Amino acid sequence: MTSPPRPASRHHKRPRGEGQWALGYREPLNKNEENKRNDDGLNVRQRIIDIYSKQGFDSIDPADLRGRFRWYGLYTQRKPGIDGGKTAILEPEELDDRYFMLRVRIDGGRLNLAQLRTIADISERYARGTADVTDRQNIQLHWIDVESVPAIWEALEAVGLSTTEACGDTPRVMLGCPLAGIDADEVIDATPQIEDTVARYIGDQAYSNLPRKFKSAMSGCPAHCTVHEINDVAFVGVVDEHGEPGYDLWVGGGLSTNPMLAKRLGTFVRPDQVHEVWAGVIGIFRDYGYRRLRHRARIKFLVNDWGVERFREVLEKEYLGYPLPDGPAPELPRGGRRDHVGVHRQKDGNFYVGFAPKVGRLDGDKLRLIADIAERHGSDRVHTTVEQKMVILDVAPGQVDGVVAELEAADLQVTPSTFRRQTMACTGIEYCKLAIVETKGLASRLIDELEERLPDFDQPLTINVNGCPNSCARIQTADIGLKGQLVTGADGRQVEGFQIHLGGSLGVNPGFGRKVRGLKATADELPDYVERVLKNFQSQRGDGETFAEWVQRADESDLT
Repeated sequence: MTSPPRPASRHHKRPRGEGQWALGYREPLNKNEENKRNDDGLNVRQRIIDIYSKQGFDSIDPADLRGRFRWYGLYTQRKPGIDGGKTAILEPEELDDRYFMLRVRIDGGRLNLAQLRTIADISERYARGTADVTDRQNIQLHWIDVESVPAIWEALEAVGLSTTEACGDTPRVMLGCPLAGIDADEVIDATPQIEDTVARYIGDQAYSNLPRKFKSAMSGCPAHCTVHEINDVAFVGVVDEHGEPGYDLWVGGGLSTNPMLAKRLGTFVRPDQVHEVWAGVIGIFRDYGYRRLRHRARIKFLVNDWGVERFREVLEKEYLGYPLPDGPAPELPRGGRRDHVGVHRQKDGNFYVGFAPKVGRLDGDKLRLIADIAERHGSDRVHTTVEQKMVILDVAPGQVDGVVAELEAADLQVTPSTFRRQTMACTGIEYCKLAIVETKGLASRLIDELEERLPDFDQPLTINVNGCPNSCARIQTADIGLKGQLVTGADGRQVEGFQIHLGGSLGVNPGFGRKVRGLKATADELPDYVERVLKNFQSQRGDGETFAEWVQRADESDLT
């Protein structure tokens, strides 16, 4: 009998303490791991159908309610009226409302009109009209009661959608470029690889008990719109030395309270290999990932401790059984913004029209209206982006003006200001039990204020608003990242406010935002603060200089 492999670095001197399965340590080391050992999260579906939907909220086992429900995209939402100061104080059952957020997984951001209308119908019938486009291409609904969940699943699955593994310690939605297959400059259309991987592995119990959530991206987008730098695994389109398109493999990206950029393994992955390489990477995470402390359980910590050489060696020898060839790095991202907003020509001569719902907030009526606009102008596809935006595809040249006019009339702007176009916000305290401050409404008001105060500002500028430290809205990689917390107001009382990160970026010069010591603002102070900093940027900006570049050289007095 061979002994288990030894850990790869000095950080693994106490492997038992990390709970790594591959090293023989499978005893659960926290409540989450115990719950997953007791029953796979995928098994909760039948209990929802047979028991909870019939007997109601009070019949739900707590281990299912605050654990396994997530395997099907369900989180209890925050009980209304509980302020942010109570977030870290109250017990989960005190924060729980009797309603759920439901996340519809949309792999690659791809929706046809039947699917979009189905989500609109569910929103209106079961979710009080709510619908938010997320920065992972999903659509989130609120006010769902457990009695309605089986009917919602039936409606979604009838049109090829699901909520399976939309949340939980699972392989969540796979990001893809919404222009896959139509962008004239794309390196490779990753749609077949996304569809193949989803079909093979989503809902498979071999990959449904991971140390934490697992985020994937597969794209050949020349703008790098799927932000591969901050995914757990990403396949980025490249062309090898023989002129064959394939993928460069990245692992270990993620934000939250310990942000890390993904690292290149330096391999070339053929399209037919993608699904098994993806399974190998997630298999390493499942088997070697750290299961003791939740805040250290993401794959980025393993990659950081092992290094890319060790990770690649384990992937090739233990999981693939063959070596991967070395490959080229991706080209730098195409210039401009990465969100696909505006009118642009497809490679087939038609056009796509990208538009900007304000901070991703929509409703059932707007979703149906978007479907109707697309249909009236000959399109059957409306895709979502990772910037909380949407794109109508396949618009004939003679139909473009009509699509634009109807979208703009519905305040779905095709030529938005920088502030409308590049401001994102997470769910916030309105529904989220982790949040400390309100986000969607504040971000929307901030957009309005900045459009009025700085009508001529036209430089790319991302403003990302997050309700807590977990960075669902990617605050560390924004030009202006706002992390929600309670701060002291002018009258000495605790009020909603934000810690401010400045100058984060992805793409050509990736890096995390600069934190100026003590730089915070109350929610009421934000418009004045942002206006002041942007005016400093405008007056001091060098030729071609970006906001992030300016921040790195600016005096602290100009950033406060």
